[in-house]
Amino acid sequence: MTGFLVVVVLFALFWLLLIRPQRRRQAAQKDLVQRIEVGDEIVTAGGLYGHVRGLGEDELLVEIAPGTNVRIARRAVGAVVGPEDEEYEEGEPEPAEEPTDEAAPEETPS
Repeated sequence: MTGFLVVVVLFALFWLLLIRPQRRRQAAQKDLVQRIEVGDEIVTAGGLYGHVRGLGEDELLVEIAPGTNVRIARRAVGAVVGPEDEEYEEGEPEPAEEPTDEAAPEETPS
């Protein structure tokens, strides 16, 4: 009886630590792919950034550069890039880091 209880407890832990989180990730990915709309900026699983220009049942038309459109599978979408995730365009200055007091040593009177 004790051996059966150990097996049940191990299965419960396995389910809680591995199976349940994986199902949640799959559901979140499926929801993300279904909510994609024309105009969204996405990043693919391969690391390409682009804007969605057309929607199909199982594929998307994505503009990765001005005038360069590619077809990708919906399941290849890694994430939808939000305004806070966007990279700085070339030529734009990056925001300056705030100066810290640690950079300048304090002078001591002699």
